[in-house]
Amino acid sequence: MAAMLRGSRCLFGRSCKHVDFAFVSTRSMASKTPVGFVGLGNMGNPMAKNLLKHGYPVIATDVFPESCKEVQELGAQIVDNPADVADKADRIITMLPSSPNVIDVYTGLNGILKKVKKGSLLIDSSTIDPSVSKEMAAAAEKMGAVFMDAPVSGGVGAASSGKLTFMVGGAEEEFTAAKELLTCMGANVVYCGQVGTGQAAKICNNMLLAIGMIGTSETMNLGVRLGLDPKLLAQILNMSSGRCWSSDTYNPVPGVMEGVPSGNNYQGGFGTQLMAKDLGLAQNTATNTKTPVPLGSLAHQIYRIMCARGYANKDFSSVFQFLREEEGQ
Repeated sequence: MAAMLRGSRCLFGRSCKHVDFAFVSTRSMASKTPVGFVGLGNMGNPMAKNLLKHGYPVIATDVFPESCKEVQELGAQIVDNPADVADKADRIITMLPSSPNVIDVYTGLNGILKKVKKGSLLIDSSTIDPSVSKEMAAAAEKMGAVFMDAPVSGGVGAASSGKLTFMVGGAEEEFTAAKELLTCMGANVVYCGQVGTGQAAKICNNMLLAIGMIGTSETMNLGVRLGLDPKLLAQILNMSSGRCWSSDTYNPVPGVMEGVPSGNNYQGGFGTQLMAKDLGLAQNTATNTKTPVPLGSLAHQIYRIMCARGYANKDFSSVFQFLREEEGQ
């Protein structure tokens, strides 16, 4: 339905440059039409489940077929590849590990743009280089589709509970249409500007997150070595000026908090390898904009070393364990 009414925006004096955007309200009228989902990993799986919980028919695919099992059991239709998703849905969300994955899923042999319908809304929640988001937007525009970047913050826990924060970049005319879907998966949906600005906000957030996690880990480790009980130290930090998300919500010390990766041998959560990737994106953009980020650079090096030392698949809060092991060398 959304695709059928494109072009009518011009009747009301709005800009008709590039893609002719459909009425935002038109997409809302089609609110329970199928939604495509590509990428059912640690984040994508619970996100797709929340769409199903809100009554949206989901058409999904993943490069690993076993990742599709849970959402299929909840009623999702599973297809072979992203092109088949685009053939069956005109609103598609992608959640992928890296820039090369996004490029392949959108422009590859069996990519979304091979069968995308004119008027489709494509929302990418991966964390990638802002320049790649802009490239995908340009490629989608040539096919008559709209691409928006909408990376997330909050981790697996927030993805499961539907409390993610989405940072959205793209045509402002389409923000309300995107928000309709994103609010099913998140508590905060923020419009940042044109394509790529969502990624910019996410990269900045994750650089601060990495720096904060390293600082929290160093602080907790020092306190333990000074004889403080880690739970007591965390309590004091969280009622004092040193309080931060890494100390009060995602504490890196085993036994301090329940329901976080540090209490499960750092399994699940947000992988060290992914954090190193995001910090690399921050470094690239900092270099391109000639922005000094000394602490961000140090954080990047620490997480790269961790990847080389066997921490790649552990949660990024395992930097606490890494620091503890460094003491013995």
